[in-house]
Amino acid sequence: MKMNIKLLLSFFLIMLFVITNSLLAQTKANKNSLPNIASNKGFLDLVDLGFSPTATGINNVKVLQAALDKGGTIIVSKPGKYKVSGTAYIGDNTSLVFGNGVILEKSDENGRFTHVFLNKGALTRTYNYNITITGLNLNVNGVDKPIDMIYGLRGHVAFFYVKDLKIERFRISGLINGQFAVHVCTFEDLLIDDGIIKGKKDGIHLGGGKRFKISNCVFQTGDDAIALVPGDWVSANPEFGNLEDGIIENCSDIPDDYLEGGFAKIVASAWIDWHPNIEVKHGDAVVSNGKIYRVVANLDNKVYKSVTQPTFDKGMAVLDSINWLMFQTDTIHTAVVRNVIFRDINLHSVRVPFQLMSYSNKWAHSYYPGARHPIQGDITLDNVNVLSPHKRALISITTPCDIITIKNSTLKANSIDFGHAKDYDKYPDTHINISNCVFKSAGNLTLINNNSPRKEIYLKTSGNISIEKDFSASVNQGAGKIHVDSDLKGLKNNP
Repeated sequence: MKMNIKLLLSFFLIMLFVITNSLLAQTKANKNSLPNIASNKGFLDLVDLGFSPTATGINNVKVLQAALDKGGTIIVSKPGKYKVSGTAYIGDNTSLVFGNGVILEKSDENGRFTHVFLNKGALTRTYNYNITITGLNLNVNGVDKPIDMIYGLRGHVAFFYVKDLKIERFRISGLINGQFAVHVCTFEDLLIDDGIIKGKKDGIHLGGGKRFKISNCVFQTGDDAIALVPGDWVSANPEFGNLEDGIIENCSDIPDDYLEGGFAKIVASAWIDWHPNIEVKHGDAVVSNGKIYRVVANLDNKVYKSVTQPTFDKGMAVLDSINWLMFQTDTIHTAVVRNVIFRDINLHSVRVPFQLMSYSNKWAHSYYPGARHPIQGDITLDNVNVLSPHKRALISITTPCDIITIKNSTLKANSIDFGHAKDYDKYPDTHINISNCVFKSAGNLTLINNNSPRKEIYLKTSGNISIEKDFSASVNQGAGKIHVDSDLKGLKNNP
């Protein structure tokens, strides 16, 4: 019996040794066969692929492009300043994530270039879908080239023909006078959130599109903080199209040492069909042969007579000494901004913050005489706070506009000024509703200045309060007519 027990114990020990060694060997084999970290986590880390603060900008763009061509989620995990010396093209279903402390810096070691990021479909006017850029911190570093591959597309970060685009937690600094920070045209479903933009040119520049939101941004820009410009200069957007259904909220405009433009520039355009002997100048558009053509000429206001109809399919062509650009395949005749809400806006800057414009100068010719009116409207200002003590207009308007609503806002010596672009004969009526606002200025405030002949304005105010005892409001009808129904002192009995 004792012998049997010893045999059983020896057998058990031998089996335990065999099993243990087998398990250790299997564990080692499994360890050696594990996928790399990037694959296991479901993303590519550019640092593992050679994207480096010590690499050239040319090499970094090559590495970045190789990763973007794979799509999916791509990250840069290591803090540092990374040079980039060319454009990286983003396709469908791609997320690009920059970690904290990661800075991209434009470098001209391969020559000046325009876009740091551009969607792949922009070159062929083909839509890209589902793109996200998170955590981008971009220093322009003096590398600026306004016009390059796509005439009129000028953003350091640019998208043309895109749906479902998100840009979040981004910083862009060092803008100079040529390029915009972010430029998006011909889009659907755009979200831009948590940005700080500094420099001399436009911050966020939007052409035609549907459904957009810009939120939680700080602007310190010499030119427009936000440009809503579906009918802009020929060199400042690559296509026409309405811009509609937008929200801009929780944004601040702070002064720069160089100022032009506004917090929000809102531009409309309209044009007519081509006909023999039509007179055109730089920036003018015509519809011809199922397409829209625009004139690209010197900035000298020279007028040309067009005898030969433009019908070519792409690019530019000179006809009758007129340099025509085939702008887009379409037959629309107006481009306007409609149904946009500005909410929770803090205005520290000294410029006129809201500018609804039609150009008529050497840079642009927004409205061709006799065209259908490009009527903008349903523009709402909700909790807009004027924090600058400087006397200036809150809104200046030189474009056809039907409805403006101002509510829950704090105003100082801020008027609404109507001008008259020379190409218009008569503007349609405008309705203005001001409610539940606080007026903080003393003395008389000319609430509306009407400098548009025969223009009729309907003003309704209700639920407002004034802080200063001697406050009163008035209107200047000019050569038009202002119809008033108001709760403000000085306007209550105005006919």
